Amino acid sequence: MSEMSGSYNAVTWLLDRNVEEGRANKLAFTDTVSELTYGDLQQQSCRVANLLRRVGVRREERVAMIMLDTVDFPAVFLGAIRAGIVPVPLNTLLTSDQYAYVLADCRARVLFISQALLPVVKDMLGRMPDLEHVIVAGKDAHGYKRLSDELKDESTSYATAATHADEPAFWLYSSGSTGMPKGVRHLHSNLAATAETYARQVLGIREDDVGLSAAKLFFAYGLGNALTFPMSVGATTVLNSERPTPATMFALMNKYHPSIFFGVPTLFAAMLNDETLKHERGGSRLRICTSAGEALPESVGNSWKSRFGVDILDGVGSTELLHIFLSNAPDDIKYGTSGRPVPGYKVRLVNEAGADVPDGEVGELLVDAPSAGEGYWNQRSKSRRTFEGHWTRTGDKYIRDADGRYTFCGRSDDMFKVSGIWVSPFEVESALITHPAVLEAAVVPEADPEGLLKPKAFVVLRADANPDGLHEALKEHVKQKIGPWKYPRWIDVVESLPKTATGKIQRFKLRDGDSPKS
Repeated sequence: MSEMSGSYNAVTWLLDRNVEEGRANKLAFTDTVSELTYGDLQQQSCRVANLLRRVGVRREERVAMIMLDTVDFPAVFLGAIRAGIVPVPLNTLLTSDQYAYVLADCRARVLFISQALLPVVKDMLGRMPDLEHVIVAGKDAHGYKRLSDELKDESTSYATAATHADEPAFWLYSSGSTGMPKGVRHLHSNLAATAETYARQVLGIREDDVGLSAAKLFFAYGLGNALTFPMSVGATTVLNSERPTPATMFALMNKYHPSIFFGVPTLFAAMLNDETLKHERGGSRLRICTSAGEALPESVGNSWKSRFGVDILDGVGSTELLHIFLSNAPDDIKYGTSGRPVPGYKVRLVNEAGADVPDGEVGELLVDAPSAGEGYWNQRSKSRRTFEGHWTRTGDKYIRDADGRYTFCGRSDDMFKVSGIWVSPFEVESALITHPAVLEAAVVPEADPEGLLKPKAFVVLRADANPDGLHEALKEHVKQKIGPWKYPRWIDVVESLPKTATGKIQRFKLRDGDSPKS
């Protein structure tokens, strides 16, 4: 991808270009209630830009978004960027205290919020000294400004801000699975960087595609899936404002027949194992699926391909790098691996001393990415530990085989040694879920009576599983699958596992003794 320089606003490339190329009447977004063509979206984004100017928000200042996935989201997000103002989409599943922390941290002047989410934050909004306006998307604004009312008289034209390619365009807050979220500053050029690499060269997205993403727009993965990638080619996105349950996803697939389904491992497994939906086939146009968030178990990938007849492109991305940088490709899939580097990205595996490791040895994954964030807001020491010149530390442990494929071993803080040999929690979990009784599994280190670390497993059983003699059967199953030293010495059967909003297992909660219900 050629390096951008000088004046460049991401909205010009993402949105205005589609209108100029004749797609003004092409459907851009539908949320099952409302629709926006590319022409509609261009006008709505201009109205949002004018609204922000009217209420006194200046260039480079922040506006927060606690918004469900409806057509209002892209209008607000792109309208702010058009004005040179920085939108900050926030996780819609945070607590009141977490929202208070993030709103204070980013110093948002305006909050755009969906009506359904207002009760979570209403009691603390008056304590935010930088917050001057609350604008509610929905029919009842509960005394605050209503988005539709604020936009109706605004002009549908706006002189797009002459921002710079290297200027912050938006922030995304990390998932905060091990602490309070960190604000990652992303540049105007970063959106096109993900589209020109993964979306075009790996996914092969086309103008006639219809996309459906389980991951929400406030996630880096979801933002690429449902906004950047389709808009980069003039495609159409189906937005889902509800929780991405198997029933919800299948209903949308049956109604809209997406050609691309963007999922996460937990959801793929749930869709495969929901007995009430076992006859669903995923719509008539489905041609490819993608997975990210955490590694996709080989058994899930093979089962999905067998049932639906389409592959899942498993890959890995991060908030810091905006989207997937390591992935399987349509003509190069090996389930159980994260594939190869996406064109345009370079990767390294290094040991604790920072030296490159050879094939077959575990190392931490570093990435040289055109889509890397500028750094964390107000977190200098963490920025310096993560963003090292051209290289970004992912905190993921990987192993590379002789064919150049990378296999996930675990987070750096999840890995542990048994008898002097590294053990990957993910490898043990993947072995456990191949047993017909196990639906989900999480593995953490536990000290034995001698103080030596050994694997401990937490498993969620399938509804029809027989627990009699299961503990010993699972231990033997893992021994046969991946080796006798890796089997879990202790197994707890639980009702559910702690997870982030993206479906990632929060192993630190299990390590810290915050065990789920059994």
